[in-house]
Amino acid sequence: MAEFTYKIKTQADEIVEGKIEAVTQESAIESLQSKNFVVLSIESAQKNLFEKDILASVSKPNKKDLVIFTRQLATLIGSDVPLLEGLRILSRQTEKHSFAKMINDIAASVEGGSSLSTALGKNPKLFNTFFVSLVRSGEVSGKLDTTLLYMADYLERSAELTSKVRGALSYPGFVLFAMIVVSILMVTKVLPNLLGVLKESGVQDLPFTTKVLIFTTDFVNGHLLILSIILAILTYSIVSFLRTEKGLLKLDRLKIDMPIFGVIVRNLYIARISETLATLIRSGVPILQGLEITSDVVGNRIFKTIILEAKENVKGGGTISETLAKYEEFPPLVSSMLSVGEKTGKTDFMLDNILRFYKRESENAINNISQLIEPLLIFILGIGVAILVASILLPIYSLVGGA
Repeated sequence: MAEFTYKIKTQADEIVEGKIEAVTQESAIESLQSKNFVVLSIESAQKNLFEKDILASVSKPNKKDLVIFTRQLATLIGSDVPLLEGLRILSRQTEKHSFAKMINDIAASVEGGSSLSTALGKNPKLFNTFFVSLVRSGEVSGKLDTTLLYMADYLERSAELTSKVRGALSYPGFVLFAMIVVSILMVTKVLPNLLGVLKESGVQDLPFTTKVLIFTTDFVNGHLLILSIILAILTYSIVSFLRTEKGLLKLDRLKIDMPIFGVIVRNLYIARISETLATLIRSGVPILQGLEITSDVVGNRIFKTIILEAKENVKGGGTISETLAKYEEFPPLVSSMLSVGEKTGKTDFMLDNILRFYKRESENAINNISQLIEPLLIFILGIGVAILVASILLPIYSLVGGA
């Protein structure tokens, strides 16, 4: 038998906390419900702090879990399974402990009289404003299953695009990291021994690259502690600055102004804005609320400011396209297509077209850059090896040959 702590609501609407012994958590819930109690929360009372932390970190739900949960819940509701029963089914089949507990808590809130959107809103780290608002619109329109399917599709497309970006940059990132590590080891461990041979030989006529390498190696090893402290202070200063609002704003600006990569990042943001707003409009969310939610979801302060300005313009009788046309962050194509959609009453349709165009542009650019970076990194590695050969091995061979 295991012991569980619970929080319940009695028929007299009193909130009561206590403990109960049962074989499983499900049997504990059934036992409490059989007494006409509404279970608000329940968890094991026998976990120590270490075990609880380990379980929480290992079983933390991710985006894939969220997609599966959303699609399965939509399927159950579409099959006329009651919402509460559907949530209980999903909690039992979920392998991750923390996610199962979260679903149980959501089910308990629903059983206690809360709407699904309100219950989901109590877990903002997993169910963001966009998710909750979409669910709320589905509840109002009576099309909750359709809305959840929209959400699942949206999350899958978003995760797919993120995966492509990470996949394209993972190899170059790994090679770059390896190059930095190898360079540090060469300068601090390998080169001092090799260059020491040339110093001790007394050779005066050394190549320029060898002299530069000797100076760099001596300087780094002679001031290693000072350089480490400077690097630590610099890193701390940058991280601290990026935690401030001004620093985050500078970082968001840098993301879209970077050479080559800036255009790709900008296109990804435009695609995200288009997809989010189109999904909200199609789900029946009012345009002003949709713009507010989109500004929170976009993930860039520059674009957030523009979208909020567009919201104020719409509130005053204007259009979204009028605001976007004033900013270089949005190409003329975006504002022109959106203007046509607003005039014809097909804003969501035009946003879908914008999404497809800029998503395709981003994917093509990512593929092209990943194909270009690989030979570029190989070329840089070749240059590095050539410099080492010319600076170290050739003088040593000349020294041995002259001897």
